[in-house]
Amino acid sequence: MATVEKMPMLQEGYEKLTADLRRLKDERPQIVEAIEEARAHGDLSENAEYHAAKERQGQIEASIADIEDKLSRAQIIDPKDLSGDKVVFGATVTLKDEDDKPVTYQIVGQTEADAKTGRISYNSPLGRALIGRVVGDEVEVTVPAGDRWYEVSKVAFV
Repeated sequence: MATVEKMPMLQEGYEKLTADLRRLKDERPQIVEAIEEARAHGDLSENAEYHAAKERQGQIEASIADIEDKLSRAQIIDPKDLSGDKVVFGATVTLKDEDDKPVTYQIVGQTEADAKTGRISYNSPLGRALIGRVVGDEVEVTVPAGDRWYEVSKVAFV
């Protein structure tokens, strides 16, 4: 029997997925109406509205199944409950790059990652390289832009 892998996420990410699921489920009746209306137009083989509505219905159902799967495997982690000096899921890490410029990232789940806002997935190349590191450790990571070097200068749980 296969084991189901837990999916770590912050409370904020869980709430966002729940809201997305609710929105998709609310859209279901509208799609059914669109399919029924398109069906009423006659010949389904050349009915673009019907095919578009059926395709959208398939996309919605697939998205709902995906989100329900993620929510069922969710392991909500509150960074405020964590402590220590090691980089773990939920930690906010301040790094110094090659030019001694500080950059700060929070290690989050895959569904919450957004590098522009300073949130990287624990599964990203940098996220994987940082997990388990402590202040003073040097990290070299290969990213699409090339090899990057960082030094861990601060680990916080906020």
